[in-house]
Amino acid sequence: MAVNSKDAERAVETFLKAVGVDMEEQNMRRTPARVAEMYAYLFGGLGRDPAEAFGPPIAADAGGLIAVRGIPFFSMCEHHLVPFYGTVDIVYAPAGGRIAGFSRFVEAVEIAAHRPQLQERLTQDIADAVQRGLGASGVLVLCRATQLCMTLREGGSYGTETTTSASLGAFATDNAACQQAWMMVGSKEEHA
Repeated sequence: MAVNSKDAERAVETFLKAVGVDMEEQNMRRTPARVAEMYAYLFGGLGRDPAEAFGPPIAADAGGLIAVRGIPFFSMCEHHLVPFYGTVDIVYAPAGGRIAGFSRFVEAVEIAAHRPQLQERLTQDIADAVQRGLGASGVLVLCRATQLCMTLREGGSYGTETTTSASLGAFATDNAACQQAWMMVGSKEEHA
């Protein structure tokens, strides 16, 4: 998605002036351009489909479940435009031996996260991308995050972590498959 940098810069400057920032102060003069550039990067996932990160699947004799754990991410809360960040765990059941390189999961998470987001939607977007991109017969996504909007506001909740999950396919309908997937995700302490 194309970013109109000049409009973004003007909007940032207008906003900063409106909240009382002296834009003539030497260190503030380039701030609107820096902020516009940063947000262009942070919203680089807009208009992109995270399922495309998987490209053509790799054919393999993969019969068991596959887990990619501890994928770091950061995103921007769409309610306050401040970051939330954490890790994503993905477990999937390949269908027809279709798998993907592990870096593809990192790329899919990044695309889904680089837009104004809600943690709940991010979790679902990643699960949908894995299912669509690989045709997986089951997908479990677990997202753990720290929401800076909770921390920065008056009476902030320092150290609070939120956890969301999404289950699709066999992991949503088959109890045994679901339990196996959750066992592969393991506990947070196992990530350390």
